Amino acid sequence: MNQRWDDLAARAAPAVFVVLWSSGFIGTKYAVSGAEPLTFLTIRMAYVVVLLAIIIAIWRPKWPSPREAAHSAVAGLLIHGFYLAGVSIAIYHHVPAGLSALIPGLQPVLTSTLANRWLGERVTPLQWGGLLLGLVGVLLVLKSRPMTGEVGWGWFATCVALVSITIGTLYQKRFCGNIDWRTGNTIQFVTSGILYAIGAWLFETRVVNWSMEFILGVSWLVVALSIGSISVLYWLVRRAAATQVASLFYLVPATTALMAYVLFNERLDVLGIVGMAICAAGVFLVNKPDRRPEVSPGS
Repeated sequence: MNQRWDDLAARAAPAVFVVLWSSGFIGTKYAVSGAEPLTFLTIRMAYVVVLLAIIIAIWRPKWPSPREAAHSAVAGLLIHGFYLAGVSIAIYHHVPAGLSALIPGLQPVLTSTLANRWLGERVTPLQWGGLLLGLVGVLLVLKSRPMTGEVGWGWFATCVALVSITIGTLYQKRFCGNIDWRTGNTIQFVTSGILYAIGAWLFETRVVNWSMEFILGVSWLVVALSIGSISVLYWLVRRAAATQVASLFYLVPATTALMAYVLFNERLDVLGIVGMAICAAGVFLVNKPDRRPEVSPGS
């Protein structure tokens, strides 16, 4: 029975992760309507730390050693701190929610290149083909999109998000794989919250419109994203190669664009739909099992 549940979880986890992670761009669009990006993120981090404190008080998981805590703090600044700040600033600067996922959607190519050198993971020719196919799909969706003015600053912020989430995912896999997600995430969110609070104090007015839209947007981001999707992501990182996990991010732009089309009537043209289909094909190739037998050095 336990094996059956494990197999079911392994099959469902990638789809659950893509849907939850994609919804984060939608929730962020609602949230930044009530506060500037770093102010809203400070509130979000405080909210999630309170929830995690309750979870820790009930289950009493093991806390990491000082060295592990330091690694968690670094991973937190990368996976949460600069990544979430980049995405939130992009949406605040009028990059549509469906497009704010696109630059971070290039993560699989960057991750595979770094994982090949840093983690010693073997990326097969078929996987490289899938990664490049996914890249073509993302570029098709990006074609003819405005890139200048205030939106240009938003695109720059998404590039920061891309580099941050890529390095953060690899860092998490290499240094934080054995840390309990509840205590590890608490350290990560506290560290990120401090970063946001300093940024909000220095650069923003810190005015908050406590509308129902803002409250529900932040609540969704805390429960479904900061606890739900991050937990699934770290579970996937422990079980699969970095390249395979990263390839799932190719599906995020398509899923986000569909959500934004339904909720905000954001434009979804034929070329974008074709690009999304190509992204999905790329993910399939990256995750296709390599059935070739292992060859021992002495054979």
